[in-house]
Amino acid sequence: MSKTIIISNRLPLQLKIHDNTIETVPSVGGLATGMKSVHSQSDSLWIGWSGLTEEEFNLDLKTQVNAALKKHQCVGVPLTEDDIEGFYYGFSNNTLWPLFHYFMEYTEFEKSTWETYKMVNQKFADVVLQHIEDGDTVWVHDYQLLLLPDLIRKKKPDTSIGFFLHIPFPSYEVFRTIPCREDLLKGMLGADLIGFHTYDYERHFLSAVQRILGHEINFNNIHLDNRMVKVDSFPMGIDYDKFHNAAKTHDQKSNKEQTEIQQEINKHLKEGSNQAKLILSIDRLDYTKGIANRLRAFEYFLDKYPQFKGKARLVMLAVPSRANVPQYQKLKNEIDQLVGRINGKFAEVSWTPIWYFYRSMPFENLIDLYTSSEVALLTPIRDGMNLVAKEYIASRVDKKGVLILSEMTGASNEMGEALIINPNNFEEIADTLKFALEMPEEEQIKRNNALQKRLKRYNVEKWASDFFEALEATKNDTKKYILKKINSTLREEIANKYKASSKKILFLDYDGTMVPFEKLPENAKPTQRVFDTLDTLHQQPDTKVIIITGRDRDTIQKWFGHKDYTLITEHGAWLKENGKDWELMERVDNKWFESICPILESFTDRTPGSLVEEKRYSLAWHFRNVDPDLGKKRSTELKTTIQQLIANHNLEILEGDKVLEIKVSGVSKGKSASKMLLDTTYDFIFAIGDDWTDEHMFKELPREAHTVKVGIKKTVAQYYVDDIDQVYQLLSAFK
Repeated sequence: MSKTIIISNRLPLQLKIHDNTIETVPSVGGLATGMKSVHSQSDSLWIGWSGLTEEEFNLDLKTQVNAALKKHQCVGVPLTEDDIEGFYYGFSNNTLWPLFHYFMEYTEFEKSTWETYKMVNQKFADVVLQHIEDGDTVWVHDYQLLLLPDLIRKKKPDTSIGFFLHIPFPSYEVFRTIPCREDLLKGMLGADLIGFHTYDYERHFLSAVQRILGHEINFNNIHLDNRMVKVDSFPMGIDYDKFHNAAKTHDQKSNKEQTEIQQEINKHLKEGSNQAKLILSIDRLDYTKGIANRLRAFEYFLDKYPQFKGKARLVMLAVPSRANVPQYQKLKNEIDQLVGRINGKFAEVSWTPIWYFYRSMPFENLIDLYTSSEVALLTPIRDGMNLVAKEYIASRVDKKGVLILSEMTGASNEMGEALIINPNNFEEIADTLKFALEMPEEEQIKRNNALQKRLKRYNVEKWASDFFEALEATKNDTKKYILKKINSTLREEIANKYKASSKKILFLDYDGTMVPFEKLPENAKPTQRVFDTLDTLHQQPDTKVIIITGRDRDTIQKWFGHKDYTLITEHGAWLKENGKDWELMERVDNKWFESICPILESFTDRTPGSLVEEKRYSLAWHFRNVDPDLGKKRSTELKTTIQQLIANHNLEILEGDKVLEIKVSGVSKGKSASKMLLDTTYDFIFAIGDDWTDEHMFKELPREAHTVKVGIKKTVAQYYVDDIDQVYQLLSAFK
């Protein structure tokens, strides 16, 4: 029976050693909560690090650990102290974390930590491969395991793999600065489905893939040589009912049942004569959270609006994080000093402007803070999602309260009813704070009502189920391609039909089919493998070999003129039969060149990397070497610019692979291929090509023809092969 394998850096539980025995405590919140419904199924397995290094326990304890993990459907990845130092504290948190959050000044790249990162990802892969079976579904999580999808794919190519990144993906300009950028992208592309919190992160990733690896992007699909990867956004939700119900229970408690913190809050509110206002700030202590900026903005707010002195208090909870890292120690010192200075500057006998907690808090105390604070002020400089914003809104049972949220968080894309601010604009934060503190209750309720409906509907379980549904859909898409893919059995079947036929004709595209694309078209010369294969086919009895290409006549004459194959060039304009001169297949002229050529040249002048190829009866504008986004933009502009002109000259535009070709209307590979069938009856017709222009040929040929597309792309062809190597495997079977 197939199962789901969840993989993350840490397992959804904590292990503690007491008197040589193991105590297991389930984790709460975040990923552990999100995957609870998936992992609770009997056919699920969670793989990750237990939190204990290999040095921390002996053989007996290791046996206990494995048994404890097994009870929770978990498997541990054995990591040493050196692994954690280089993989987690090193590359993951000193390189990827700051870079992906745009803190390039904190980004360190050390070859040693990169090597450890690769080694630990391989350790995860080894454990996964020990437990994976055919038909299993794998879901890999987060930035610590970017290489893992491809490591699994290499050993288990037919496995359905999903990957989700829980932090931002940076823009191409930032991501390109990391030396191992290609390896990281290739690692992620081992997945069938790659998920992000927001469309912005998705867009940045697609841009990096296109610009760095050069893969073709079609909407949110990445075309690799032998498969397609889907990229989509899935904004992570929270366990809405957990927070909402806890807040309801909290409101029903008597004074004696309330926590000490809640009683202090009540005392403060009472002393303020119902005018006291609490502004809540909750974050993990991290430079990405903008805590220091938030404090300075709050100081500016009190200076600008002194009427709130003695009334508005900032309740700031900073949860300790990576306390042994110098950057975090420096940040804590800065925050400590800021809190002390601001409190010293504004404090009164019965009022201090900031309540500062440097510790983690139990769940019930979080509910105390969520339910008692009129305003939540969350201003990260960069944050993948920010679930605190959602937890605050879910806890507002009476629907009162105002959320002020940084536009740099993933949550801001969903929570438009919140007050969205720029975390670096102190003026805007101060004005927004005043607006929030004075907002009428009716407006608060209206905003929060809409937010709560959305959060309740798209909770964390819906997030997980949506991802799995999308991953399942990619499985179905893959199945469709598998049905059309030429495997060894189908290859043999087609070859047997070829050998059993008395009259055969083969239409073979050139670029992208017989040879790979080159940056400069003139560099894609035929190799010895091309000649050997074509010669072998041509020598087969009763076999007509036709090279059918968009290439210009003169180039094909130079490369193949000494051979006896039939040559069709410029998409069907020219024909050369064995022993004969070139002849025109269609009535065409090139008088229109003088109208179109200057336009193409002007686009070339302002599009670095592009070039114009002048054929006898067509013009091609190549943009393979242009920045992908610019190339796409310029090609669209070019089509728009010449649209009216081509209509007047009976021309049409062919869109090939990184090329626009303008030619006389009616000339196509399909039409020319059909003409080759008029005078002779063939009982085996075969056509293979990789481009959009070859689709004309696939459509025009008879239904019984064997049509093959090179690469996974939308096609009317009957079959497809992954790449050029498989083209030669297929043609070799015809011997």
